[in-house]
Amino acid sequence: MQIRISVQRFSILLVIALLSAGFSYPTGAEPAHGIAMHGKPALPADYKYFPYVNPDAPKGGKITYGVQGTFDSVNPFILKSMRTNARGSWDHQFGRLVFESLLFRSRDEPFTMYGLLAEKVEWPDDRKWIEFTLNPKARWSDGVPVTVEDVLFTYQLLTEKGRPPYNSRMKKIERIEKTGDRKVKFTFNENADREFPMIISLSPILPKHAIDFDTFDQSSLDKMIGSGPYTMDVIEPGKFITYKRNPDYWAKDLPSRIGFANFDEVKVEYYRNSNTLFEAFKKGLFDAFPENDPAAWRRNFNFPAMTDGRVTKDAFETETPAKMQGFVFNTRREVFQNQKLREALIALFDFEWINRNLFFGAYQRTVSFWHGSELSSHGIAASKKELEYLATWMDRVKPKVLKGTYEPPISDGSGRDRKVMRQAFKLLKEAGYKRKGERLVNSKGEPLQFEILTRSSRQEKLAIAFRRSLEKLGIEVSIRTVDDSQYQRRVQEYDYDMVMQTYTASLSPGIEQIWRWGSRSKDVPGTFNFAGASDPALDAMIDHMLQAKTREDFVDAVRAYDRLLISGDYLVPLFHIDEQWVARWDYIKRPENTSIYGYQFETWWDGRAE
Repeated sequence: MQIRISVQRFSILLVIALLSAGFSYPTGAEPAHGIAMHGKPALPADYKYFPYVNPDAPKGGKITYGVQGTFDSVNPFILKSMRTNARGSWDHQFGRLVFESLLFRSRDEPFTMYGLLAEKVEWPDDRKWIEFTLNPKARWSDGVPVTVEDVLFTYQLLTEKGRPPYNSRMKKIERIEKTGDRKVKFTFNENADREFPMIISLSPILPKHAIDFDTFDQSSLDKMIGSGPYTMDVIEPGKFITYKRNPDYWAKDLPSRIGFANFDEVKVEYYRNSNTLFEAFKKGLFDAFPENDPAAWRRNFNFPAMTDGRVTKDAFETETPAKMQGFVFNTRREVFQNQKLREALIALFDFEWINRNLFFGAYQRTVSFWHGSELSSHGIAASKKELEYLATWMDRVKPKVLKGTYEPPISDGSGRDRKVMRQAFKLLKEAGYKRKGERLVNSKGEPLQFEILTRSSRQEKLAIAFRRSLEKLGIEVSIRTVDDSQYQRRVQEYDYDMVMQTYTASLSPGIEQIWRWGSRSKDVPGTFNFAGASDPALDAMIDHMLQAKTREDFVDAVRAYDRLLISGDYLVPLFHIDEQWVARWDYIKRPENTSIYGYQFETWWDGRAE
């Protein structure tokens, strides 16, 4: 197939330099078995497997997962099915069952990757380029070898037809070259940062021979071919998808894949709401149920299969930051462009009352976007390096946040703390609102009102509790709970006033932050910039994070970034638990060791196959 990226269609030219046999391409770096964002990989070149797997896990059996929602496509790389894609083929929770990347990320290190489609990798200290040597054993599931041409094709395809962030990666690439029969080199331009080679290593690679370029961006239920351990098997739109383990999987003996992909069959079943989802688990219709609601974890697991030992509850400790969960203000809406107003609404969230009355006091309040880790600014005064990073933007950081003394307002837990109410009302007055009868109105006499969009009964319950506090000051709040397909459409188009969202947190935040809080993502449909953030200060801190060369500088950059996010009042921060909770039917087994990121479904197995 002829390369079809044109200057008219893109400002970036994809260059393919086909070199003659025997040519030695000078690189100036030594080939390695893995790379790390900071420092060096923890495992030696002759490592046998990752520490958090069972290398002797039996192969066979099956596992079924349950999820809420629906699906209308099996392509995870296009915008049309970004939020309604069948889970599992390229999945953060269930694994990348069908598609693979050049390198594979270890979940026992902050951000380190080892060989997969590429057996070797090399880069210079300045990370201006990275070169991969493909594994000669690498094969697509139909037996066709994985080639450099597939890598080149993937970047052409995703640049033209892919969804964010895949469609923008060529903006940081000066050229891609074939530098040998199995070698491909990426050279980066001035837009790239030190993390970008890691992102390239982690990006999907797709088969040139098995994809119709012209129709790739259309939603489709046709089975797709990948190089991963599973193939797509049975597809029932909106109901379920099954994956079948490929007995000829090319990487089954690779150290980075030992102990993974143990089930012969993986099935993902879809349910319309959270109640039917849990009832299905109780009946044994699927096998593992992650839970994050303390009340549900304490109250709901008393059904017969639980009491007689057929279902087991596991609690996993992690070394990662707590997830930031919150009611997010859509600052694209005029009402929420007033920061004093946002600050007042944050103060009115009565965590103490909600935690005691709804959750048995099991939660801790989340203050930082990297709460509970060295990356958090909570309780720590800004360092000298942080002050350097923030010098231009000091007016955007609240003094208490800068000093590390900030805490969200704390109520007396009565549900009617007048001190907190007075504090919030003072902020509302500063925001230009006043009481008029039973309502709160602005200078134009317009009432303060907005809608909270929810997707489940649990979210709705929390929204009702929040509304309870807001109504006491005359704020009118409507709550709209919609089905999953409508919810995903509205979120993708930013069609909401306030929405409840969860931001995952890692020990190595990086380029994904652009698509959460960066200015460039504000008006791009389908990103994770739910708040509509667009602030050059945030952009600058993201850049400092991406350019940090040492772990120390990186920590300072993230803490400075954290202070800006906290000070910006972009969401009403909720709460977290210090453990991961999963219930499973007892025939589903797991390794003894847990990664620093917590449980990994990819490493579990069916005990009936032993």
